[in-house]
Amino acid sequence: MKHPFISNKTLMLYYGVFWLIIGISNILIQYLWYGVDLNIAFLYAFSYFGLYPILGGSIWFIIKFNSLDEKEFIWVMLYHFIGATILNGIWVYLSFIMIKIVNPEHLEELYETLPGKIFSGYVMYVIYVLFFYSINYYQTLREKVKREAELKSLIREAELSALKSQINPHFLFNSLNSIASLTISAPEKAQEMVINLSRFMRYSLQHDQDETVSLKDELENIKLYLSIEKVRFGKKLNPIFEIEESCHNFHIPNMILQPLFENAIKYGVYEATDPVSIETSCKDESNHVLIRIENDYDAESAMNRGEGIGLRNIRQRLELIYGSGDLLRITDQKTSFIVELLLPKTIPV
Repeated sequence: MKHPFISNKTLMLYYGVFWLIIGISNILIQYLWYGVDLNIAFLYAFSYFGLYPILGGSIWFIIKFNSLDEKEFIWVMLYHFIGATILNGIWVYLSFIMIKIVNPEHLEELYETLPGKIFSGYVMYVIYVLFFYSINYYQTLREKVKREAELKSLIREAELSALKSQINPHFLFNSLNSIASLTISAPEKAQEMVINLSRFMRYSLQHDQDETVSLKDELENIKLYLSIEKVRFGKKLNPIFEIEESCHNFHIPNMILQPLFENAIKYGVYEATDPVSIETSCKDESNHVLIRIENDYDAESAMNRGEGIGLRNIRQRLELIYGSGDLLRITDQKTSFIVELLLPKTIPV
């Protein structure tokens, strides 16, 4: 960590202006109030408020190499006492040299005020120590906050990658099972399904590193997914899309809709004997868009529906991306299952 006066030019400017104001004020008080000669007043003021502030900047290094976190308090105090003594010795010596060169007649007066000068030197040292400890604490805190923010960002990216990676293997497993069964019963459908599956996986790999994609692109991929499943289910699967034109360019987290359609097929189409509609709609509202997916299902034949892995996956991703898990709403009407995504139009940074 650099010296704060080197890394922060503004702080150094404020520091210089502060001591300049103090020095000028002291000169004026000595000259106007006590009638001290202007040259002598300037000499004394520079000794206290010019020379010591220049030397005092070195106290930072004593602070940096004598941290209270790393060393015992008694040793830190000892090092500061030694540092203060050396600094005061240099300060007093330079003051003597300066007065001897400029106005030797006042050396006797300096001797008389020497105890008070040394005491004031220790007092100023303590003030500097407190000042630099405050700066050191502030800089350390800023670096800590910055590192924590970077770490949280890395953790967030890792969690999102882990959640997204759960989607493709699950779907791939189901698709390969379907292809395996179709190779015997309907080889031509199996071939069609393999082609569509390769296109679907290509899309997933291309957008795996992207946080968001347009709703239009995501729906095109969903339609590709449904075409793969339609090879297996035929007329039992009836997808319906009602998307407002303004929704197409809205960006959503990639692959966020995939588990919803997987659930609709698993709990609705798979168990049904009659055709099942999966209705997808999107409405552009004031500060958000509402994506709604509804599918019919047979309450008697379908398994007990709860918030499975897919829905928990979506809720966790929404929590990580938008900072809220309440953007996912689920309604079970016993004959139909409705999932709504209420997505803000801006994603927090």
